Amino acid sequence: MTQPWTPSQWRSLPAKHIPEDYPDADKLAEVEKTLSGYPPLVFAGEARKLKAHLAKVSRGESFLLQGGDCAESFAEFHPDNLRDMFRVLMQMAVVMTYGAGKPVVKVGRIAGQFGKPRSSPVEVRDGVTLPSYRGDNINGMAFDEKSRTPNPKRLLKAYGQSASTLNLLRAFSTGGYADLRNIHNWTLGFVSGSEQTAKYKEICDKITDAMEFMQACGVTPETTPQMAQTELYTSHEALLLGYEQAMTRIDSTTGRWYDTSAHLLWIGDRTRQLDGAHVNFMSGIENPIAMKCGPTLEPDDLIRLTDKLNPKNEPGRLTLIARFGSDKAAQHLPRLAQAIQREGKAVVWSCDPMHGNTLKTNSGYKTRPFDRILSEVQTFMDVLHSENCWPGGVHFEMTGQNVTECLGGAKAVTEEDLSSRYHTHCDPRLNADQALELAFLIAEELKSYRLEDAARLAG
Repeated sequence: MTQPWTPSQWRSLPAKHIPEDYPDADKLAEVEKTLSGYPPLVFAGEARKLKAHLAKVSRGESFLLQGGDCAESFAEFHPDNLRDMFRVLMQMAVVMTYGAGKPVVKVGRIAGQFGKPRSSPVEVRDGVTLPSYRGDNINGMAFDEKSRTPNPKRLLKAYGQSASTLNLLRAFSTGGYADLRNIHNWTLGFVSGSEQTAKYKEICDKITDAMEFMQACGVTPETTPQMAQTELYTSHEALLLGYEQAMTRIDSTTGRWYDTSAHLLWIGDRTRQLDGAHVNFMSGIENPIAMKCGPTLEPDDLIRLTDKLNPKNEPGRLTLIARFGSDKAAQHLPRLAQAIQREGKAVVWSCDPMHGNTLKTNSGYKTRPFDRILSEVQTFMDVLHSENCWPGGVHFEMTGQNVTECLGGAKAVTEEDLSSRYHTHCDPRLNADQALELAFLIAEELKSYRLEDAARLAG
């Protein structure tokens, strides 16, 4: 007889990319016990609401926008940075909503996206070998033994920063900043003269005209709260399962287990082993969850994983995030999409065009060419559309800061520009101008689908 699932069940299974070199296991256990008594960061009802929104995405009625830092850091934690990230997401959502004619579900890689799996557990510099930097909730970036030694107290600081981040995001979402009457004020100063900003202003002018008409008809933000506030959900990779276990609680309303560290958690491409700890843990929580799908994932394995992670085939429960690389998407995605269609699986399809398109320049910088990112998004949308699947979302590593980390875009960031504002703690991110440019390109594609559907119904 199968044992009932518990949040600690994962500990008896193989677990990849969880550091085993904490110098004091008892101290780690003590910190995890402390966290288990802390208040939840999110609430089960919020997670259920997101699942309902994602169910609409799975039916082609909405679009998912997921974006944020590659890895949050303690050093860059500042309300201005959170505000800038929030308003870039809002700008992108406005552009996509206007183009698609569908609601956009907004999910941030934020308030918990600290830890990162690394290709090697160690880093070597000038003959010195130290543990790799794994994210600020595990160790530090500085290349010295003290910084690189995993420290359990960092988990407590990550919890505190996540709580503060959520507090500010909730204030932005419901306190008036997200009011559609403010859409002209969401433009960031450093992109105010760009081509994207001019196009965004045109959309804002049209929305403002429409709102004035609606106001004359008695429809105002005061009578229709959706016009004055928004919903922004949080997500991160469920990598450190000890932390996730500590944050998993029984919901008093339903009697079911929810991971209260975020609204949505995802499994990385490196930790999606069917018999592994991460898949086991994620199979038992009631949150909406996601899984990264890379080039090594075979269709039969995908179906086995969807059966494990979403046995009731519940719409909105499981998002599949395709991350192949621009040169591999056309080869691998059709087989996965066909398997999902054949088996009648209710999933959200999303595209992560970042992780498969990373390269290192001659000067030693990790970067991502904008044209490759755009190419993978385009291939993702074309393939799924041709397979009668809804290309329902995108997943970007991005920032509201004026960084130069990804090559190209309308302002043509060059290899020589990378050193000027390369601030990431891990992988290169789109800056606000590049993110908004992608939003317009995606909106045009979604608009073409809308017009195609309208023509089909009319004819």
